[in-house]
Amino acid sequence: MLMVILLYAHARGVKVYEVFVAGAARGIQTTLHILPYLIAMWVALGLLRASGVLDLAFALCEPVLRLLGVPVQILPLMIIRPLSGSGALGLTSELVHTYGPDSDVGYLACLIQGSTETTFYVITVYLGAVGVKKPRHGLAAALVGDLTGFIAAVIAWRILYRT
Repeated sequence: MLMVILLYAHARGVKVYEVFVAGAARGIQTTLHILPYLIAMWVALGLLRASGVLDLAFALCEPVLRLLGVPVQILPLMIIRPLSGSGALGLTSELVHTYGPDSDVGYLACLIQGSTETTFYVITVYLGAVGVKKPRHGLAAALVGDLTGFIAAVIAWRILYRT
């Protein structure tokens, strides 16, 4: 495939190396532009963990999950998923390893991982990259989307996989 692309570019008269270098330079500029937003998000996540806000969120959400019949082991994933993709992936991996891929917890963790987004990361990076200062209703809409994804994951789990 790589050879086909290179041959096609050569046939069209594209200077492949020069175009590649220019694209790499723009990529580095984009990375440098986005980096402060990423650092701010990582610091905020660290502050949430260190301040106990995440523990408070766990304490508030756990009774609701028990009432709905959702495994409470999923709660950390539900809270971390909108904040950190790599953190959520690590939690999902840990849950699947601990409870098994064919367990209720394993199925639900995978469904949540696939049906929700790293909302704060996306808002921080993408809106920061294009210079949006006031996202207006963007965050609220994205969080409603996450809640919808969580609900859809639980419904799919109940219908398809509940053991």
